[in-house]
Amino acid sequence: MTEQERMKAGYLWLDDEENMALQARAKGLVEKFNALPPEAMEERMALNQDLFGSCGKNVWIVPPMKLAVGKYISIGEGCYFNAGTTFIDDWKIEIGRDCLFGPNVTICTTGHPVSPKHRMEGMYSFPVKIGNMCWIGANTIILPGVTIGDNSVIGAGSVVTKDIPANVVAFGSPCHVYRQITERDDEYYFGNRRFDEQPEREEPAPVLDFLNN
Repeated sequence: MTEQERMKAGYLWLDDEENMALQARAKGLVEKFNALPPEAMEERMALNQDLFGSCGKNVWIVPPMKLAVGKYISIGEGCYFNAGTTFIDDWKIEIGRDCLFGPNVTICTTGHPVSPKHRMEGMYSFPVKIGNMCWIGANTIILPGVTIGDNSVIGAGSVVTKDIPANVVAFGSPCHVYRQITERDDEYYFGNRRFDEQPEREEPAPVLDFLNN
């Protein structure tokens, strides 16, 4: 088996020429992405199509961003990534639609054996999947093999080591489920602040033209 075949099958693997070539290509594109001026929104969104295996419409990523390979990442439409997102994407990262990511989120598919006797024999990589409509708080780290269900919220600073079900609020290190998302969340957006007590807007909220394309 090649090293890439070993990685995709869940065995220990080592960097080889194929992986290094993938990373070199990705690093060049990321350098270009991060160097674009803030106002170059359309150019940055166009680069998303070259950076990722698949990327839906209206995906906005605030630079700087870091990634390893790029082609193993799929992102659904309408996602927003705040500054400092890091993808350790030696293998698949699948992100659903309309997800929000706070600053400095790391999504990691790769780790190393705990045993010092075997640690230098290679690394392992397992896919990460994040469902639709998830909100991942600032400074969260998502570890290899994790799945996060639709609509769930991961609190800031969490280390997600195991699967998180759909429709829950979870946080901590290690991350654990705190509560379900309930009908009360449809009434209150923060503390005792109600959606139906907000003043009406004088004009519709502005929408950037490129988001309508």
